[in-house]
Amino acid sequence: MAGPELTNIKSPRVKAARRLAKRAFRDRDRAFLAEGPQAVREALALPGVTVELFATAEAEARHADIVAAAREAGVPVFGASGEVMAELAQTVTPQGLLAVCRFVHVPLAEAAPAGAALVAVLAHVRDPGNAGTVLRTADAAGADAVVFTDASVDPYNGKCVRASAGSLFHLPVVTAAPVAEAVRHLKDAGLRVLAADGAGTRTLDDVDLAGPTAWIFGNEAWGLPEELLKLADEVVRVPIYGRAESLNLATAAAVCLYASARAQRAAAAR
Repeated sequence: MAGPELTNIKSPRVKAARRLAKRAFRDRDRAFLAEGPQAVREALALPGVTVELFATAEAEARHADIVAAAREAGVPVFGASGEVMAELAQTVTPQGLLAVCRFVHVPLAEAAPAGAALVAVLAHVRDPGNAGTVLRTADAAGADAVVFTDASVDPYNGKCVRASAGSLFHLPVVTAAPVAEAVRHLKDAGLRVLAADGAGTRTLDDVDLAGPTAWIFGNEAWGLPEELLKLADEVVRVPIYGRAESLNLATAAAVCLYASARAQRAAAAR
């Protein structure tokens, strides 16, 4: 069983957790909120990351394995009334589990470990849902790291964490990296840097993607500015075979990352 149920939304513990919805407090406390069973389960899989867990009685019964894992790891578990969970959660229909976690990002120097073959760079990406989806897709495609530049959304934003579906805890993530510095580091690590943009003169169909590659993805509305396109080794566009004007950021990123993953696997098999 969890500890005594928290019922007062103004209690110091609830207020301390709730303020992590704001970036300034996340940065100050170096902590963020992971909401829902999937995110909490993945957070608990990393030793020392989960600080405390809040659980409604219903969620504790439904996800007894997660609560048990938290207690076994020495993570304090607090019962939470429906009102308290609604105060803490950032979703319309909370799933009843919410963890306070320590930051998990790594320095830029660790973004391309020896042998890294695929890295995603988010430059000027502002929508947290898109950013989290790209992070999840990069994880699924077997990427070695995801770099959030200093002009992009905070990966610890609640919506971004939820959209990543636990992938935030699976692979190295860099935050607030200057774009030029990130590109230089990736090139030095032996990766070819490709910018995904509609201005590309060549398409995915025309480019050899078998080698180590870092993809730069830009803003949802205006793509990548000219100065960032110049940093890349090549600008590549996703071919549009039908009548659609364009693809949204997350979809384009999925196409590019999987094209690279497929080409690299095919080359390794030969």
